[in-house]
Amino acid sequence: MKVVLFCGGLGTRLREHSETIPKPLVEIGYRPIIWHLMRYYAHFGHKEFILCLGYKADYIKNYFLNYNECLSNNFTLSHGGKHVHLHTNDIEDWEITFVDTGLNSNIGQRLMAVKPYLDQEEVFLANYADGLSDLNLDTYLNHFYTQDKVASFLAVQPSQTFHVVSWNEDTLVESIQPVGSSGLWINGGFFAFKQAIFDYIQDKEELVLEPFQRLIQKQELVAYKNAGFWACMDTFKEKTMFDEMYAKGNTPWTIWESFQKF
Repeated sequence: MKVVLFCGGLGTRLREHSETIPKPLVEIGYRPIIWHLMRYYAHFGHKEFILCLGYKADYIKNYFLNYNECLSNNFTLSHGGKHVHLHTNDIEDWEITFVDTGLNSNIGQRLMAVKPYLDQEEVFLANYADGLSDLNLDTYLNHFYTQDKVASFLAVQPSQTFHVVSWNEDTLVESIQPVGSSGLWINGGFFAFKQAIFDYIQDKEELVLEPFQRLIQKQELVAYKNAGFWACMDTFKEKTMFDEMYAKGNTPWTIWESFQKF
């Protein structure tokens, strides 16, 4: 099953990094966030990727064209450094299609731009490419198939330190509580689509606005709740959080590590 990754945005809220590299290449440990996400999908057997490129597309292309397997795999060096034998590998069996989907395109436009590469796919996956989760993808897909709808997305509870406020008509505050304990669920950016999704998207529309409203009217959109780990890298603070988690070995999204440690 092919996986569409939306990695062409400007990443303006992560300006400390996005002025020099695109957000998908911001690193967590030895590898950029896009690698962690692709490794996650590959763990579940989905190794055909379509990258929707835009901002600094050449950086992403060059990263994979010059990919160094030795950074995250065990290897033996011999013959005075002339020969490298990898004991494991990451991307040898991945197939990655790089598609220029426009510098200022929104998500809906980027998805429409890669439609020709999905014509043979009855079902495909998609992702914002800026968040990681411990979601059991097989369970998520089983739910999608059972519901038999056109589209599904992952619903998560935000963990950021914002507070939800409610007030009365006189603007007197009635409650204030951390967003994580408010019962609020948000779109986590993990999607599953049938080919029919393209029938719901019109020219220049953002994916989760008008198209999702049409899906809702037709009762063709379902959500899958995951109360486990989910976090996105949208700001420098969140980048720091990922770095601290990685340094402590607290990486719940690296579910493949039960099979391979590095």
